[in-house]
Amino acid sequence: MREEVFLERLGQHGAAVQALLGELLSGDARHSETIRPERLLGAMRHGVLNGGKRMRPALVIESAALFGGDAAAALRVAAALECVHCYSLIHDDLPAMDDDDLRRGQPTVHRKFDEATAILAGDSLLTYAFDIVAAPETALPDATKIALVLALSRASGIGGMAGGQALDLEAETRELAEDEITRLQAMKTGALIRFACEAGALAAGASDADRRRMLRFGEIVGLAFQLQDDLLDLTADSATLGKAAGKDAARGKKTLPSIHGVQWTQHRLAGLIEEATALLSPYGERANMLIALASYVATRKN
Repeated sequence: MREEVFLERLGQHGAAVQALLGELLSGDARHSETIRPERLLGAMRHGVLNGGKRMRPALVIESAALFGGDAAAALRVAAALECVHCYSLIHDDLPAMDDDDLRRGQPTVHRKFDEATAILAGDSLLTYAFDIVAAPETALPDATKIALVLALSRASGIGGMAGGQALDLEAETRELAEDEITRLQAMKTGALIRFACEAGALAAGASDADRRRMLRFGEIVGLAFQLQDDLLDLTADSATLGKAAGKDAARGKKTLPSIHGVQWTQHRLAGLIEEATALLSPYGERANMLIALASYVATRKN
């Protein structure tokens, strides 16, 4: 796929997700809500609508499209996933966690507002994600919604992203073995990316075999994302990243690039792109955008 075509399509997905999130995070209270407190809503909007590549939503949308899924339903699932992702960033930036002042080139939520509001904003976004999936506006069978809620819960919680964050904090107090680093990253970063790829297939009613293939594809993309993230933290500057660079080294945390070096990491990333491409080859040209997304994840500059 030509780069300009890929970037245009990625931009279209990002704009669609941005527009829907803007509507979902409006000041209008929904059925059974009382009011939406202005300051809390402002913090949620700051954490969600302040840019970002929207890569995870794009994976949901394209995975659903690969199997002929309903585009509007997939977009809502994508928006729900982005709420979970942005909640995780808000909490990850808190002083008790990674203590960051900058996210996407702007002040983090706790810096722009305050810590308590940032915690509540993250809590509200996590809860709202399941609201979005379960709502009548998400035009999917109830059984599919239940499967999506279960998969997103598992990807987000103790055995997924939150558990991975706990292991990441533990890595600040002791040096992890390489297999422990890999497991940590598969949870903290990989779990939501795996969900993104599976969710599209789920929403589209794909076969069990196709779902398993998309799960594996998500595992590959998740590993590539984390490897490139760690490589950029090692080699890029804060202005390029839009957030603090060199955090892992400053905290004494080992990553695969810091253990094996830049050349090993680049070779591993190239291998992951090849594996992702081969995995989706049975789908032919319909999978071109997903393959391009895998390549983009492994070669991005920020």
